[in-house]
Amino acid sequence: MKKLWLFIATVVVLALVVVIFGLSNLGPLIKKAVNTQGPKITGTELRLGDVDISLLSGQVTLQKFLLGNPQGFSSPHAVAVKSIYVDVDEKSLTGDTIIIERIEVVEPDIYYEKSAGSDNFKALQSNIRRASGSSSSKTTADSGESGKKLLIRDLVIRDGEVHLAVKGLAGQEISAALPVIHLQNIGQDKAGVTPAEAAQKIFAALYGKISSPDVSGVLNKSLQDLQGGAEQLGQQAGQKATESVDAAKEKLKGLLGK
Repeated sequence: MKKLWLFIATVVVLALVVVIFGLSNLGPLIKKAVNTQGPKITGTELRLGDVDISLLSGQVTLQKFLLGNPQGFSSPHAVAVKSIYVDVDEKSLTGDTIIIERIEVVEPDIYYEKSAGSDNFKALQSNIRRASGSSSSKTTADSGESGKKLLIRDLVIRDGEVHLAVKGLAGQEISAALPVIHLQNIGQDKAGVTPAEAAQKIFAALYGKISSPDVSGVLNKSLQDLQGGAEQLGQQAGQKATESVDAAKEKLKGLLGK
């Protein structure tokens, strides 16, 4: 009996060592994957500053996440987030499908840039669709994980702000709050998805909120207020300010559904 308990204790200790070692090495692996594989998915600059791992809870914190804009767009970034919280099922790290219990994106700073009949998020989605098609046809190519898939049980994006970037606003900023986005069980219907497929689903939901009446209505109201102020200014200092806002409003018709 004593030998049995010694054997059980040894197994438990070894299991703990494997889990702790795996989690402590997870940070550099995540950072490397994001910074090297991420741009291949989005077709843009994608940076992750640092990764913090809690050995007790298994929670991962991604710090200073920045997603740049596609070529042809000049706003500061598409998405910037100070911290993203990720709860990983550490037992799944050695399997074919990595299970992520929860991702929480708090206070994302978003620039929505309209240009030449398109916008930066349409361009991003186009890049991601191409990457998704490529990754599904080549399960091991350039993945670094030999076909590793993801299952995301719960994803929340909250407290975000959307800034409208359009030429002709004369330095004025128009912003709106981003409604909460809540997605569940991404990849569950087919035993996991590739990172590119997961990104495609997430960005489709994000774009749906950005272009929704909840956001575009606020942007439209802010634009109307700005135009009213410019008209007052125009009566005192000529019509240049009004013309500048009118030009911006014309460019915004596609965005605001007007």
